[in-house]
Amino acid sequence: MTSDAEIAPRGQPPLFVLSFRQRDELAALVARGGWQAVAARRGEAVERRFRTSGAAMALIDARGAFEDGLIAARALGEAVERPAAMLVCVSKTDLSRLGALYEAGATHFLASPFGEEELLQALRFAARGATPRGSAAPGRDLIGWRWDPERRRVQLSPLLARLVDQPDSLTARAAMRLLSAGARDELRGALRDIAATTAVVQTIEPLGRVVQHLQRDARTGRLLALVEPLGTPPDVAALLREAMPRVRDAAGARRWIDHALIEGPVHLLAIGLARLDIVNLAYGRGAGDRLIQSAARRIEEALGAQGAPRPIVARLDGAEFVVAARRPLDEAAPAIEAALSRPFVVEGELMPVGASVRGVVSQPGDDAAALLRRLGEDDSDQAVSIDALAVQLRDAIEGGQIEILWQPQVAIASGAIVGVEALARWRHPQLGELGAETLFAAAGRAGLSSTLSDHVQSLALARAAAWPAALTALRVSINVTAGDVARAGFADRLLDRVDASGFPRARLTVEITESGLMAELGEASRLLAELRRAGLRVAIDDFGTGYSSLAYLKALPLDYLKIDKALAQDIAGNPRDRIVVRGVIDMARSLGLAVIAEGVETDQQLELLAAEGCQYYQGFLCAQPLTINALEALVTA
Repeated sequence: MTSDAEIAPRGQPPLFVLSFRQRDELAALVARGGWQAVAARRGEAVERRFRTSGAAMALIDARGAFEDGLIAARALGEAVERPAAMLVCVSKTDLSRLGALYEAGATHFLASPFGEEELLQALRFAARGATPRGSAAPGRDLIGWRWDPERRRVQLSPLLARLVDQPDSLTARAAMRLLSAGARDELRGALRDIAATTAVVQTIEPLGRVVQHLQRDARTGRLLALVEPLGTPPDVAALLREAMPRVRDAAGARRWIDHALIEGPVHLLAIGLARLDIVNLAYGRGAGDRLIQSAARRIEEALGAQGAPRPIVARLDGAEFVVAARRPLDEAAPAIEAALSRPFVVEGELMPVGASVRGVVSQPGDDAAALLRRLGEDDSDQAVSIDALAVQLRDAIEGGQIEILWQPQVAIASGAIVGVEALARWRHPQLGELGAETLFAAAGRAGLSSTLSDHVQSLALARAAAWPAALTALRVSINVTAGDVARAGFADRLLDRVDASGFPRARLTVEITESGLMAELGEASRLLAELRRAGLRVAIDDFGTGYSSLAYLKALPLDYLKIDKALAQDIAGNPRDRIVVRGVIDMARSLGLAVIAEGVETDQQLELLAAEGCQYYQGFLCAQPLTINALEALVTA
């Protein structure tokens, strides 16, 4: 867990700096002294900016701007949460007016000219007498992050991690996903150019517009950032409250239910996360705990939209939650189910988890124990751990439980369906449909990753080779994993598999994720070249999610570039987002690559992609993944 002391340098709270003429220079100077500066160059909203900075002390540079400095000092001095210490820098010509600054609330002053060491000593002296306010002490929740080049991880402060619904330690790739495509590019530019300190205005959901105050330690290369929300104070306060869901434990739930039963009937909802065991065993219990916290927040948010009186939420055990209220929860159940059906981010990857929601109403004579026991007896779901799935996987492969669905790929110019991507699904007899993430997590646990990949490819080819006549003009895309690329002789085995199926090589595209290419670039280049010489086409999948490199794209033998869903959907964001997507499309087309946009869901996204020159798309705007019969009906229609 990252502490706030790790976000604030040397365990100190941040230092709020207001300089009307030398903001960046002054921020860099105090950074060398061990503070992280939250710096501003205008006095507007100075009280709010100081309060949200987390600082205990303020430095106001009023040199050459005495009146502006006096107004800012007065505003901070009269604020409810005023600085514990306020150091004001003044010109020598303004020494006679120091009394006005002290009356405004200044506690220390420094007259120019002064050197760097004099300023730092003045700050240290002021800090010695500054007893941190309760809301700005070093242990306070700060909104910030830190990049350590040795660990190669982005460490989020606990509050920022809660606000953005992420673990407190992320890869750089996963952290960048929190920003829009345009904001990522802007931040990368700021980080490239930073010498000591800088600030950049961006949008981070759910905080909205923020200033990221960035500071680089030249000796260690460590990056520190404090995130200053620019919203109004009530908005920020609401976010802080929402970041900490009010979830009770089992004992607290029983006490509440027993008390409520005195007044009348009690309505309960039991909520079971379907795949927590998979997350625990595939990614570790820390990831599972963070998933539970994220689920709790989503439940709270879903209930918040239902109005007052607000039901209580409790975690019973493991992946089980209970919602209790004195009123019917008929509308809350589908809202919770919808909230938990959205994929969660687990260790930087999207993971569909899902949940079961079932209800029960108290009967005369019930106490909390009886009511909760009956709720448990009504549970018909059977949670299956990833260990159990791993044991069952070989039988599932041999028993025909693995199936293929097909998502259409559409030519934007004509609207015609020209191809499909083959997507694996496990039709589990107890759990229903399980996606590819779960499939391959179980395969990895069982040591069957290669076996599963071979089976899915063979199955997709066999199904496509037996398509009805209406589908025989479509191209088919199958996925190749990074593990496949690393296997000796894989290209020969894949080509043998294609020929044995009877599916034409000329209509087959092999897709490999960008991360798989980057991890095994040399082998990937050789493999893809061999497949292209054999008549197949090749594509980079999920482009825009990894460490994209123009040099790599030029070196690899490719036919298609598939823009990742998040990047494609960004095109309907702000103008910067559109510029980034336009750059990717222009780059691909200049290299002779066709472009397929994934995850297109709206007409607006499609129109903007078409305007930028994207040739193909797939996504729910056309259709979800389909069975062969549904695909045939769509194509013939």
